[in-house]
Amino acid sequence: MDIHIQELLQATIDEGGSDLHIRAYMPPELRVHGELFPLGDDALTEEDSYNLCKEMSTDEQMAEVERNGGADFALAHPDGTRFRVSVFKERKRYGAVLRQIPSTLLSLDQIGIPPVVKELLYKPRGLILVTGPTGSGKSTTLASMIDVINRERGVHIITIEDPIEFYHTSKKSIVTQREIGPDVPSFAEAIRRALRQDPDVILVGEMRDLETIAAAITAAETGHLVFGTLHTTGSAETVDRIVDAFPTNQQEQVRTQLAAGLQAVISQILLPKLDENGEVHGRIAAFEIMTSTDAIRSRIRDNKTNMIKSDLQTGAKFGMMTLDACLLKHYKDGYISYEELITKSQDPDSVVQKLKEDMGE
Repeated sequence: MDIHIQELLQATIDEGGSDLHIRAYMPPELRVHGELFPLGDDALTEEDSYNLCKEMSTDEQMAEVERNGGADFALAHPDGTRFRVSVFKERKRYGAVLRQIPSTLLSLDQIGIPPVVKELLYKPRGLILVTGPTGSGKSTTLASMIDVINRERGVHIITIEDPIEFYHTSKKSIVTQREIGPDVPSFAEAIRRALRQDPDVILVGEMRDLETIAAAITAAETGHLVFGTLHTTGSAETVDRIVDAFPTNQQEQVRTQLAAGLQAVISQILLPKLDENGEVHGRIAAFEIMTSTDAIRSRIRDNKTNMIKSDLQTGAKFGMMTLDACLLKHYKDGYISYEELITKSQDPDSVVQKLKEDMGE
């Protein structure tokens, strides 16, 4: 099949696809509004998928796929639209997934983030975590937060990413963007180096190992505002994941550090968004927001993260929100289906009970 990567990128842009999947023995597939569908009926051969991967990769990147089984990098369409690319081998064949990076930054209001989050962006120090499963919009949320700081504060922002997704032009702030691989060997090394580069704000694209997590916590402790991401769902799970990453004899100290330094955990998921006709049109984010209060700090310090959920339920005056409360609001506003409300909620029985109460049943 005579097909080129630029044609597939163009189709992804034209169809509003978030992801493009390239795999042998299947047609190229697009994810649109969360659902996958094929681009045409013709399946790619092994040679087609190899040629497409080779066309979008440099010789060094192809060598990395051979050596490590995969390579991640960014790719630009001629119109300027950028894609985050993962080329990999599966069953000894070549495949790839390309994620379209939105070219325009959304405002926090457009994303639907509560106002309390904007207040956090003016904190002089601490750790702010944005968490959620892959494809939940964490990168978009973080980029929008960095943009607010860039426009409104005169500080030095260092972003550490793999690969760089959103390019930020220095505005009121100076923005330094470092990419793992071309600019610096690892996240942990980049954070250590960043501390010697007069930063005020540090964005850690992924806190994926103990060394990076430890370096991020230290940076937050030493007077920097640090943003990071984790693939966790929920505030309590996020705290537990960080603590559990450390050896047992260090966990109590880490809990004390987190209790002092953690400013907020913002957990998010993306859901199919309904229009006024009940048809799926785009996607909408649902959030759980945990901000640092005396009660939350003591829960973390005393290893009582199982009690954080009740603090979220009663912490509305501090800007806190449970995921279920956010989902319920989206459902009542007509933005998500009943099925999404029930399947994505953390406590479906309570959600159903609350709905009945609200309807006077």
